[in-house]
This record gives sequence, C-alpha cells and structure tokens, in this order.
Amino acid sequence: MLFAETYGIILSYNNFHLIWGLFNSVKTNGGLPVTTFTYVATDVNGKKVKGTEMAEDSVELIDKLRQKGLFCTSYKDASKNKAADVKYKFNTKDLSFFCRQLSAMLTSGVSLVKSLQILQAQSENKKQKQVLLDIYEEVQKGRSFSEAIATKPGVFPSLFVSMVSAGEVSGNLDVIMNRVSEHYAKDSKTQNKIKGAMIYPIVLLVLLLVIMVAMFTLIMPMFRDLAGDTEMPPLSQAIFGISDFMINQWYILIIVAIAIVIALRLIIKTPSTKLKWDEMLLKVPTVGKLLRTIYTARFARTMSNLFSSGLQMVDCIEKSVGTLGNTYIIKQFEDVVENVKRGEALSVAMGRINVFDGMFVSIVYVGEESGTLDTILAKSSDYYDDEADSAISRLVGLMEPVMIILMGIMVGCLLAGVFPILYSGMDGIGNS
Repeated sequence: MLFAETYGIILSYNNFHLIWGLFNSVKTNGGLPVTTFTYVATDVNGKKVKGTEMAEDSVELIDKLRQKGLFCTSYKDASKNKAADVKYKFNTKDLSFFCRQLSAMLTSGVSLVKSLQILQAQSENKKQKQVLLDIYEEVQKGRSFSEAIATKPGVFPSLFVSMVSAGEVSGNLDVIMNRVSEHYAKDSKTQNKIKGAMIYPIVLLVLLLVIMVAMFTLIMPMFRDLAGDTEMPPLSQAIFGISDFMINQWYILIIVAIAIVIALRLIIKTPSTKLKWDEMLLKVPTVGKLLRTIYTARFARTMSNLFSSGLQMVDCIEKSVGTLGNTYIIKQFEDVVENVKRGEALSVAMGRINVFDGMFVSIVYVGEESGTLDTILAKSSDYYDDEADSAISRLVGLMEPVMIILMGIMVGCLLAGVFPILYSGMDGIGNS
C-alpha cells in the first residue's frame, strides 16, 4: 500500500505542472461540501511531497495528511486555479468518438481504468492526451469517472458529466455512453451542415466587398479624371465623394469596423443585452424559424437521453434547456421548471410559453400520457433534425439570389453615376 502511494507521488511529481491545475470538486458528505486542496508536505524522511486531497476544511486536510505520515507545509484551494487548468475543450466530433470507443470497450468487458488507459494512449492530440491521462490517474486513485471528469470544468460539457453520473448510478455506463455518442454525433452533423451551407453566401459577400472596394478605389478615379471640371449630377457627386473618402481616409473605415466589432462583443456579453439579442434572433423571419427548429431537435434529443437515464424530470428540463445556449429560452423555462416542481405536467407548463410550436407540445403530452416520453422525444428529435436540414437548404437558396440582387444594385448605381460623365465626355469629343 505504501509502495503504491509512493509511486503515485512520484508520478505526480514528474507531472507537477498538471497537479497544480486541479480544481475544486464539490460533492456531498453528510450534507457538507467537500473541497479539493493542493498541498506541499514532507514525509518521515524529510522528502518533499506534492499532491491533492479532498477535505471539508483545512483542519480535516491536515489530519488526513498526518494519517498518511505526511506533515503539511502549505496548501491552497484548488478551485482558485480553475482558469489556469482549462487547456482543452472537447468538440462534439471528438466527444462522440470518445464515447463510442469507451462504450465499445465497456460492452466488451474491458474495465473502465483499462479503457481510459487505451484511449489515452491512442489519442493523437497532445492536449486531449494530457486531459485523458489526468482522468485516468484520478480514476486509478479510486475516484469515480464522474468525479474525475468533474475536476476538469470547461473540458467536458455539463450534459456529458450528468450522463456519466447517471450511468454510474444505474450501472449501465456502456449503454449511456453509446447514447451520448449518438447525441453528439447528431450535434456535430447539424453544425457541419450549417457551416457548409454558410460557405457559399460568405464567399459571395466577400466577393461583393472586393468588387466594391476595387470599383471605388481603382476604377472611379479614372472617371474622375475624365470628368475634369464638368458639373456632375448629385448621384455622381455622391459616388465620387465615397471614392475620395475610401482612398484618402481609408483608416477611418478600419477604425470604425474594429470599434463596431468590439462594441458588439461587449454588448452581447452583457446579460440584459444578450437576453434581448437572443430574443430578437428568434423573431427574425426565416432565421428565427430555423433556430427554433434546431433548438427543438436538440431539446428533444437531450430530454430523451436524460429521462431514459433515470434523472428526475426537473433536472432533465434544466440540463436540456441549458444545452440550447439561448438565454431568452432559458429565462422562459424558469417558469416551466417552477410549475413542474409544483406537480404540473411538462406539456401544460410548456404550453404557456411561446418557445416551441404547438405540435411539439402535443407530442410531449402524448408521451406523458402513454408513459413513453423518452421514446417519443427521440423520434421527434429525428423529425425536427430533418426539418432543420430542409430549412437550412431553403435559407441558402434564399440568400444566393439576395446577394446577386445586391451586387446588381451596386453595379447599377455605379453605372448610373458614371454614365452622365461618359456621355458628356463622348459629346465633348464629338463636338471637337
């Protein structure tokens, strides 16, 4: 036993830069919070030892270390180092692959510790590899899988942590991991479709901007020289005024653009403004409907996975809404949660808020009445995923002609401003 502890200390010492990044881990022990401390101590031989220990307070920490034959020289609350420890964040694609591999090994009878060791060894991403190594070491020391990943806030989504915890309680971690894998695989698929659909409109927008800059900075000055002192119509004056501004005071445009970007980022980070922004997005024609469809699919899929895992209804609702990332919807669901706590049916509570469409509320009602809420939500998530795909295609199809029309309007205005100058120039040449 002493050898194992000593080996663990040596291993931690060789990776001491990882030890200091451990966070506060709060769980219950007789109703009292337990905190993770990092410490520096000396053993009976005077050797310096670094490590982590969970305790209610510093007094209990010192007592635990004394029982191990260690004299504590310094300690600190690991929660104060949260920001410094977040080195990697799993994206949906990597998380789906991780869960699928873990589920396959657990189903095959491979132990959790061995599975984590294999996944860590196979990882090609250095940061991901280090995160998995930390988790593997924590599990090897006796922590549960959920406790180990909880020491890495920001690395894993809260939904993943909840699902792992539910899987451990139910004893079906392999099944839960398979469900989580499918969940994040669908999320990754939706994200990729949105990104792919936005490529063409973005390319058109960039092309439009390039053409506009080239016209105003390269071509229009040529016509300016051609016009000479000839009196120009208001439209021509405006176009040449813009051209002169872009050529001589271009830096102002850059400063204004940077200021707008910074201002928008600051505004969106403000809770009250973020709430209004998220609400506004849901009301934008076409875009709002698409977002609601995507949110409905994600909410249904998350609710299905959590509810089938044995979590309480209130917990399922809160965690499912949290995955949407829309503060307006989260705010609306506060009333839903309170009503459900008072014993009201989820479908009735959802019917009072204007978030999801009536058909989805009816689906939830049918699931509640038939006792198959998890199954019917899973099927409805597939339906709304298909609807989201169709909506994305329609949106891209709408954006293409809009961009072309804008490009045509811009070119038309430029030609309308330049044509009188060309006409007067050609007329002057003809008269001479």
